[in-house]
Amino acid sequence: MTTANITDRSNEEWIAALQHKGGAAQSDALADLRQRLQRSIYFYLSQDRSDLRGLAAQELAQMAEDLAQDATLRVMDNLAKFRGESRFTTWATKVAIRLAISDLRRARYKDFSLDELTADGELLPISTRLGASAAPTPEKVAERDDVLEKIELALKEALTERQYQALVAVALKGIPLDVLAERMGTNRNALYKLIHDARRKLKTHLEAEGISTDYMMNLFGN
Repeated sequence: MTTANITDRSNEEWIAALQHKGGAAQSDALADLRQRLQRSIYFYLSQDRSDLRGLAAQELAQMAEDLAQDATLRVMDNLAKFRGESRFTTWATKVAIRLAISDLRRARYKDFSLDELTADGELLPISTRLGASAAPTPEKVAERDDVLEKIELALKEALTERQYQALVAVALKGIPLDVLAERMGTNRNALYKLIHDARRKLKTHLEAEGISTDYMMNLFGN
């Protein structure tokens, strides 16, 4: 991946140039910034993302170019937040990488459907059912299975459908909060409260069944 020569600037020079609306200084600074971010994003995609190892260099370069365009706009929108506590380019790179991570996460879950969470079938993953013990006794296996069945039943009985979907999506399926919030037509704060209330209701329901948090930790942690 090749880039043109990029002008080296101090923090003050970066800010002054980027804020010089409509001038040649701003145009040059934007071009330099986009190239820097594209280079950093490409490095991140090609070196730090094992899930992208199967993509060709040309595909990664195109992704980096597209993400750099969006990242440049994000940096411009957040210029007022730069406090000068680090090099401007370091700060801008962090903004760009966070954007790349967010976009990749969204792409990963683009086909995620809330309806899948209410489908019949085993709710808890096999890894959860196995617990942490390498060789649990038959008695402990039976006890764990009994508790897991009660947990699965509690998830469906104690929670509203919306609470159920949110808790299962985040706690069991690993769906990111921002992706789930968008899919459920809400925001992160409201979703966080929804999940908090769901956990509390689930805990109360299980405790009424004689299943405390400490009991579950001991059962599945040994």
